[in-house]
Amino acid sequence: MTGENILPRGNWPTPTSIRFGVGRIAELPEACRMLGMRRPLLVTDQGLASLAIVRDVLAANESAGLPTGLFSGVRSNPNGGNVGAGVAAFRAGTHDGVIAMGGGSALDAGKTIALMVGQSRSLWDFVWGRPVPMDVNVAGIAPVVTVPTTAGTGSEVESGAVITDESTETKEIIAHPKMQAGIVIGDPALTVGLPPHLTAATGMDALSHCLEAYCVPDYDPMADGMALEGMRLIAEWLPVATDEGGNLEARAQMLAAAMIGAAAFRKGLGAMHALSHPIGAIYDTHHGLTNAVLMPYVLSFNRPAIGAKMERLARFLGLPAPSFDTVLAWVIGLREQLAIPHGLAAIGVDERRSDEVARKAAADGNAPTNPVRIDAAGLRHIFERAVRGEL
Repeated sequence: MTGENILPRGNWPTPTSIRFGVGRIAELPEACRMLGMRRPLLVTDQGLASLAIVRDVLAANESAGLPTGLFSGVRSNPNGGNVGAGVAAFRAGTHDGVIAMGGGSALDAGKTIALMVGQSRSLWDFVWGRPVPMDVNVAGIAPVVTVPTTAGTGSEVESGAVITDESTETKEIIAHPKMQAGIVIGDPALTVGLPPHLTAATGMDALSHCLEAYCVPDYDPMADGMALEGMRLIAEWLPVATDEGGNLEARAQMLAAAMIGAAAFRKGLGAMHALSHPIGAIYDTHHGLTNAVLMPYVLSFNRPAIGAKMERLARFLGLPAPSFDTVLAWVIGLREQLAIPHGLAAIGVDERRSDEVARKAAADGNAPTNPVRIDAAGLRHIFERAVRGEL
């Protein structure tokens, strides 16, 4: 029996223009000009703003005739107040574009600032899943160049951003097609200074994107192919990048894997991210590290629906005796190798707000694409086991 209603179908967006390779940061002034910028604002976090990497970029732009402002008021989990302050800085400096430079937090904040500089509506009117406002000032959205300095979130190629609503302690996904960067400068040399523990945590974030996207049951073979290749790169190169921070090949492969992960999770994500968002909003934990700790607990919960996929993944990674158990053992072994804690308690998370975490996780936009149907009770079960370290 055949018919259109049983044939696979889907909508498959693709990432933006990416300039990838060591030394490509030298092309930043040209990239800005290509997008019409004459007076850009560089958005980053306070830690990065004090380093030579940012000073060198500002100086290079100045020499190229592109005076560039600096906004560094971005938290590790950026919030609406950070975005508002960035919008004020953009307007006060009469800027005409954004260079979002840093890890996922700075990239998310920079893209959101670019969205909001031309809007009269509230930031929270742009939450993903809600009706798009009819009076969006699309022409007022500033152009963006993204410059990642970590290999994890893949935010540099996404058209969305995760921003915390301080009033509700909820992480929201702010999204609009025009938030996507016009040009990405993917220079692996910019990630060399990342300390080992952050290299590990951000790399595990990239793995969580690939792994969860691969497990989503929607039909998207291109995304599945990207997810598999991303996991292969991470398996081979994340330990090297963590142990040998100056290894440019390892840094390049991990930067590519992070972008691949973001492209793959157009399929959706799952309980890892549904839980890590409220955990990060409430406990201010590092997003990639939180995903890394949650990973085996979510895999175990999803086992009834992902056995065949895990066997294929194990074969692709060349693991012995391919099976779900083989993949789970590989994940646990990789976490141990990278000194990732086994339970959430080790990163400052307790069970006192279990009900709130579970409720917010169930309302998160990533919960519906988890391969096993999940509700607040199931999410609380995963959360509490992860806090206690009971796999």
